[in-house]
Amino acid sequence: MKPRVEDTALGQQPRAAASGNRKRRLEAAFPGPGGGEDPDKKPPPRRSNTAMTPAGPDQQQMPAAEEGTSSGPTSPAETGMSTSEQSDSDGFSADDEFPMAFHRKSEELSVYEKKRLKNIQENARFFASLNMLQTAEKLREISKKQPVKRPKAPKRKKLQSSGQQPIVRRSMRLLRLDPGGAPLPETPIEIQEKVEERISGPLKMVRDDEEDSKITENLMKTWLEMSQGEMYTEEKQSVELKMYKSSLHRMTMQEGLVAKVTPTRVSSLAFHPSPSTFLVAAGSTYGYVGLWDLSSQEGTVHHFKPHCNTVNCLHFSPSNSAELLSLSNEGSIRCGNVAAAIFDEVYTSDTWDTSSFDFLAEDGSRLIVSHWDGNVFVVDRRTPSTSGELNAFLGINQFRTVSVHPVHRQYFVAAGTRCVAVYDVRNLKTSPKKAVASLGEHTKNVNSAYFSPLTGNNVVTVCMDDRIRIFDTSAIIPRIPVVTSITHNNFTGRWLTKFRAVWDPKRDDCFIVGSMARPRQIEVFHVTGSKVREFRDTEWLGSICSINVMHPTRNILVGGNSSGRLHVFADGPLSG
Repeated sequence: MKPRVEDTALGQQPRAAASGNRKRRLEAAFPGPGGGEDPDKKPPPRRSNTAMTPAGPDQQQMPAAEEGTSSGPTSPAETGMSTSEQSDSDGFSADDEFPMAFHRKSEELSVYEKKRLKNIQENARFFASLNMLQTAEKLREISKKQPVKRPKAPKRKKLQSSGQQPIVRRSMRLLRLDPGGAPLPETPIEIQEKVEERISGPLKMVRDDEEDSKITENLMKTWLEMSQGEMYTEEKQSVELKMYKSSLHRMTMQEGLVAKVTPTRVSSLAFHPSPSTFLVAAGSTYGYVGLWDLSSQEGTVHHFKPHCNTVNCLHFSPSNSAELLSLSNEGSIRCGNVAAAIFDEVYTSDTWDTSSFDFLAEDGSRLIVSHWDGNVFVVDRRTPSTSGELNAFLGINQFRTVSVHPVHRQYFVAAGTRCVAVYDVRNLKTSPKKAVASLGEHTKNVNSAYFSPLTGNNVVTVCMDDRIRIFDTSAIIPRIPVVTSITHNNFTGRWLTKFRAVWDPKRDDCFIVGSMARPRQIEVFHVTGSKVREFRDTEWLGSICSINVMHPTRNILVGGNSSGRLHVFADGPLSG
């Protein structure tokens, strides 16, 4: 589109007149070929922007010329020039976008401004040659058209099988082969094909693979002799911590003190209180109970099967050590009486959800039994009934352990999902869900919670948030504070028994717990959080001992692993 005459020729005069100073500076900076313009030459008269001449119907209004000046021709037709004569010295022609009036006016400009105007004209011709308007119009027409549908690609044909099986690499471990290609020996796998039914009534105390008790007669005789002696009481030693540490550092693992006591994973341990003859009981999955006499030179192991499910808890009777009480997930508690050579029923439940028990009475006549669903039962062994004399629902999910206060035996601590609380047995009838004290700050499931064995002034808990916490229970108040919190890896996984921190029966300030650390070890902590001892042996101890127990009067430690093996640390020889 060509510019109008008013915008190009005449419109430039006011602009040139208004910028006279700028023009003179440009002429001084870029003089003409004759060394500059004539100083006597007068500048052209200015045109007025206000006075307008009347315009005809076919003409636009033009600014009127000042007096003494002429407007000059504004088009080639007015000058009478032919088409061939319409050119100037700068190479402009009549086909240019600027009219002749503009070219004549440009003769009065400096060389710099002439060159600048020429560049503007060349740029205008270049952009006009691009035909951008026509191209934009074509693009609009293309966009209005419907998009072309692409043809669908043909489906690939399935490759026909050649009939030969491709070679597939398989794991040597899954093929049960060693790196050399030789077959590996078969190992037993803990797979219970079917759930066994619980057997009611008393069971004979015979080995699982025997029809009579002839092979176990020596064990029965030894156990009975151990229990017929004087009553064993726990020695309340007031040994200083420094001496206690030195005695623990003398404990080592000797040859012959590792044995497979149960055929499956160890889930509970108990130590006979005899100070001279050392008998260990181990409960495991699938209802096995193993007995190992550490004092015998033969080191014979005996295992029985009084239950059909995991044995979660084992205790020797505090009044008669010839009795071994065992609790199983099947919903029953049995008492192994060595004098009668039977496993008699103490408690039975309609549901398979019993988890733990403890003695409410010092003589072991009354028990408190916890269930996984949050129920608690009080059992009196002096009555002929095996169903329990009192039942209360505490509302605890995954009720794992129960522990009775050693001095004030009406209190017991219960551990479950994100919950550890102290309850009073006397309130179970009226307000069972009301706890007398709460031990908070647990963010995940709690594996265990136990009162300290001598005074009950501390409670140690193991939580799945990788913390071991010690609470001050010297005063039973609604909110019991945390004394110490220990960072400890408690993630045992599916195939290991969960860690339980148990107290040393001889002390009120030290406890034992398993460890996931390498090399494999059993750890002893003080209530302040400091580590007292790490029991390790690179030659004999190469697995995780989840369940541990310390002898009530001697420095003898036993740890059980997931394959049914027991590892013993002692400060001296055990056999006579």
